[in-house]
Amino acid sequence: MKEIVLDTETTGLSVRDGHRIVEIGCIELDNLVPTKNIFHYYLNPERKVSEKAFEVHGYSDEFLATKNKFADIADDFIDFIKDKKIIIHNAEFDIGHLNNELALIRKPKISNAKIIDTLELARNKFPGSGISLDALCKRFRIDNSRREKHTALVDCELLAKVYINLIDQKEPKLNLDEKDDIKASNFVLEKDYCKKIVTPSKQELFNHDEFLKKNLKKNYF
Repeated sequence: MKEIVLDTETTGLSVRDGHRIVEIGCIELDNLVPTKNIFHYYLNPERKVSEKAFEVHGYSDEFLATKNKFADIADDFIDFIKDKKIIIHNAEFDIGHLNNELALIRKPKISNAKIIDTLELARNKFPGSGISLDALCKRFRIDNSRREKHTALVDCELLAKVYINLIDQKEPKLNLDEKDDIKASNFVLEKDYCKKIVTPSKQELFNHDEFLKKNLKKNYF
């Protein structure tokens, strides 16, 4: 099953105040294993970045002025997320901004049915505890030392690991493609243990009885 881990950075908090997206990052997961497929763009928001937003991500107006506009990458973005669940931390914020960008260029909005909100997962699993991305990284002992500023791809990488822990899965270590000669059934998985039963032949049973008669002179039990 393929899923998309998504994060955005913006010029400010509220679309009602005219704030826009300045960075979008997506990482594809295939059965919880990151693939090589990523989607990442810095975007020209066509407006100034607020001071508070600049403190969070550090993207200046000058840096963003030469980047693509959302309209330029919208079709590629829609194709990338098509028919896949989207994993977001605090989905209301990111989806609000994404649907605003899509509405501005008259594209269909993203349905909430496609969204898995890790903030909600964490809130239900750890009521009353810290559920920010940093707090969850600390809880699950995930190294977030690279997160000096909020950047979309780094946050996606961290969120992918947090998500795997939130749904009680071990972080996958193997990526087995269908083309591989080795099948998944040859491996003993951490949560799915299967014992292979070997039935001895008649000759093997006979040999075993003969061995017991010759070698076991005492009753050890």
